[in-house]
Amino acid sequence: MKEKLVIRGGKPLHGEVSVGGAKNAAVAIIPAIILCDGECVLENLPDIDDVTVLKRTLIKMGAKIETLSKHSLKIDPSTIKVNKVDFDIVTHVRASYYILGALMAKYNEVSVKLPGGCAIGLRPIDQHIKGFEALGAKVTTEYGMLHAVIPKGGLTGADIYLDCVSVGATINIMLAAVKANGRTTIVNAAKEPHVVDVANMLRMMGAKISGAGTDVIKVRGVESLKGVSYTIIPDQIETGTLMVAAAATNGDVKIKNVIPHHMEALSAKMMEMGINVEEGDDYIRVHGEKRHKAANVKTLPYPGFPTDLQQPVTVLLSTASGTSLIEENMFEARFKHINEIRRMGASVTINGRVAVVQGVERLTGAPVRATDLRAGAALVIAGLMADGVTEISNVKYIDRGYDHIEEQFIRLGADIHRAKVEDDYFDDDEDDDVYLD
Repeated sequence: MKEKLVIRGGKPLHGEVSVGGAKNAAVAIIPAIILCDGECVLENLPDIDDVTVLKRTLIKMGAKIETLSKHSLKIDPSTIKVNKVDFDIVTHVRASYYILGALMAKYNEVSVKLPGGCAIGLRPIDQHIKGFEALGAKVTTEYGMLHAVIPKGGLTGADIYLDCVSVGATINIMLAAVKANGRTTIVNAAKEPHVVDVANMLRMMGAKISGAGTDVIKVRGVESLKGVSYTIIPDQIETGTLMVAAAATNGDVKIKNVIPHHMEALSAKMMEMGINVEEGDDYIRVHGEKRHKAANVKTLPYPGFPTDLQQPVTVLLSTASGTSLIEENMFEARFKHINEIRRMGASVTINGRVAVVQGVERLTGAPVRATDLRAGAALVIAGLMADGVTEISNVKYIDRGYDHIEEQFIRLGADIHRAKVEDDYFDDDEDDDVYLD
């Protein structure tokens, strides 16, 4: 049966919570294990739907997977014998395209069903294809499948310039290049923390990669990769979601197991709003004690302001003193949450990729609907800060990227719980075949 989140808002959040493993790193690292010759143990995996989908996909491909705990897996990819991944399950997660990059190092011909994800705008994979073709593969898209033919001698290193900064293309080209002949150079590479995390694991496996975290990454191909034990970094976006929620409710929250350096863009913007942000070696404390000020936000590739935090921050600014401008430069359809928070009393107008937010005194509870992963997180924050009761349907989107989000907030004193939904509560199958994020 379908579920909804029910929130009785208006309570400041207080206490301590720990952040789990990074969703965007995990969904790339799991397919990367296809490349190695031995068992791998992954620690600090988030317990989210996207990880479950990739786990089931690898099992269908023939991998042996043992669940060691809620947040750790042992994966043996040596038994994978499949070069055609046409299972319907892969369409439920955007990151399934990493399977193609990894399989290209094992087979001369590979096919993977086109990915899905949350409907936040166009996310073409042309830069992935450009990189694969530069390495020598012939790539076509037919009948809903990505199909790659690799030359008899294998892929060959090349200089690849990405026309736009793309996290997915950067990681996928790295996966394809780690066993290619010679050296590959990726110019205008993405610098996000999860790109660095994937590169770090590949290096532990024996790959020769330098420059991860800069805009030029160099990969020198090796013949084989060994199994390793690896702990995934803390989730940057979960950290930011908790930071925003603490500020939005005028709470006082210490968020542990984080990398403060990854949060600099958000921390600086929140301090500009007049919110108290304290950083330690592995924690961030956020204390909101008065009405915060308006601010302008422009989303950019890392280390700029993350697009994944634009929606939560828009909610935060909805009750700021003054007028804020939100410029979304990454995805053209990432303002779908605006209609929902208007139901709650927010005053927001949209002009193309710019949202103008006129701060109001307060939000009020209402029935709303998550349209994608981060919009869902934004609506949870809106519910926590609003007067009255908010009911959020389409919880499936939130579960794709957050490990039981309500449990974190319950620890901080929030009045939030899951409830079963009657089938006609909302038509929440509307976007089922266009899942992203």
